[in-house]
Amino acid sequence: MADNRKSFLATSSQDLKERGWKWVDIVLVTGDAYVDHPSFGIALIGRVLAKQGYRVAILAQPRYDSPHDFRRFGRPRLFFGISAGNLDSIVSNYTGNAKVRDEDQYSPGGDPYFPGPRLKTNRRRPDRATAIYVNLVKQAYKEVATIIGGVEASLRRFCHYDYQQQKIRASVLTDSKADLLVYGMGERAVIEIARRLSHQEDLFGIAGTCVRLSPQEFAGRDFGQEQLLLPSFQDISRDCRKFMAAELLVDQEARAASQKVLVQQQQGHYVVQMPAAPPLSSAELDAIYALPFTRQAPAESGQVPALEMIRNSITIVRGCCGNCSFCAITRHQGPALVSRSLESVVAEVARVAAAKEFNGTISDLGGPTANLFGVSCRQGGCKKRECLFPRICPQLAIDEEIFLDLLRQVGKVKGVKHLFISSGLRMELLLQTPKLLRALLNKHCPGMLKIAPEHTVDKVLALMHKPGNHILQDFLAACGQVKREKGSRIALSAYLISAHPGCTLADMNQLAEDLKELKLPVRQFQDFTPTPGTLATAMYVSEVDRNGAPLYVAKNFKERQLQRQCLQKNLACQLKPGKGKGRVKSGQERGPGSPKGR
Repeated sequence: MADNRKSFLATSSQDLKERGWKWVDIVLVTGDAYVDHPSFGIALIGRVLAKQGYRVAILAQPRYDSPHDFRRFGRPRLFFGISAGNLDSIVSNYTGNAKVRDEDQYSPGGDPYFPGPRLKTNRRRPDRATAIYVNLVKQAYKEVATIIGGVEASLRRFCHYDYQQQKIRASVLTDSKADLLVYGMGERAVIEIARRLSHQEDLFGIAGTCVRLSPQEFAGRDFGQEQLLLPSFQDISRDCRKFMAAELLVDQEARAASQKVLVQQQQGHYVVQMPAAPPLSSAELDAIYALPFTRQAPAESGQVPALEMIRNSITIVRGCCGNCSFCAITRHQGPALVSRSLESVVAEVARVAAAKEFNGTISDLGGPTANLFGVSCRQGGCKKRECLFPRICPQLAIDEEIFLDLLRQVGKVKGVKHLFISSGLRMELLLQTPKLLRALLNKHCPGMLKIAPEHTVDKVLALMHKPGNHILQDFLAACGQVKREKGSRIALSAYLISAHPGCTLADMNQLAEDLKELKLPVRQFQDFTPTPGTLATAMYVSEVDRNGAPLYVAKNFKERQLQRQCLQKNLACQLKPGKGKGRVKSGQERGPGSPKGR
């Protein structure tokens, strides 16, 4: 770990003293340990604000039994920026079956508890952390502006389902009574917020934000744009099918880059969403990743497991056009793809390789989906953005050579001995790029190539918004051909989901049979988790599909366990005594998330 305190953002009153600061402009609060790496959202936003000349301090994993920690830096001149961390706090604290997790990859040593007696109130990250942190800020400083953002706020900005409480909750903006909510990747919004507060201007109307208005305020506002009224909290509470209707509208408007103002009434107020901020350009993304991240944690953060996983990884693409029903990345990062320039990526790799502790391995060039790097739309301005479902859109421009060139250039960087792609890969795209597939299998996989078939039954795949099982079959055949040609020993790491809405026990048995026939081993799987901000969660709650047709949904523990056992039996056959030990993660479940998704 780095010893130079000034190389990090300020985290203590001593840091302020050493910088000669008597006050700060902005305090950023996070439920994670502070890690100065661009894959950690709070560090990225902090660096962006610091580059603009603001004095920024980080309050990481504060105690929440009193407002004491929130007074650490004094009252900030502009605002408190509040995030639950890289993950939704409920996803971080509970498994998909609402059992308490005994690890937290974003806490020191992976320990989810503060030092001392392990009481339920002693977790480092509280449930629904965003709202709790806002409340504590207001106890510490009544008049200071509170701005909420990050994954939890972004995905809970409208009515949402909380699987730990098993109920529909109102917007986190309504629950917390924060002054403003930033959704999506918030660089543009947070810079504008800081500018306006510096000039004592109104925060209303900032792209990529939501505000909470009383009926009187709502009636008196001139929005200047078309409004779209979503089903209200009261409507959804009376008829859960309205939840699907609301989620479909939010999804549709987001994919269309709509300029409409979305409005949802709840608890006597209106939540008003401004149109999304434009995605950053490649040059703007390059500039962010050129900021002076140490890619380390200060001493007080200790050893953070998530950092160890991604310390020497490089983000090369932002956004995802896959629109998988169970995934919230498109809702948060947006459907527009932005790839960094080759020069920017190579320069960042050179900085990483120059560090004394670099071990010679770049662990990943990736993002939400690694092989979306360099992919673009020939048409531009598409309102549907159905780029990969039910088949690859003919307007999607796939540039195989730019990715191969990236691999070649990074491989030439002094000190780089191994270069791997560890992020997930879309099989249908790899089938369109045979040279890239060969390069990955023969040289750039850390023992396993990560793919995400998720299922093999076509009707379930359609509900997941993924192409049919023929893609998996064709992909396995292509991999087999490469292995026969080159003698590659690379294994496939297949991600699978049980108990997805619409998936029956018969479908799971079919999945197990298909995997056996395809000779594809089970390595990582999880029960479907109904997290906020996904259409699959709307299916889970409403028990209807996108078209309103009834769905079977495995909700109780017994139903979900039976589906899970179909994969566990497959796994048990693989892990015979003396064979295959250690090939599957402890617990055989996929973890709660990766820093790359933010």
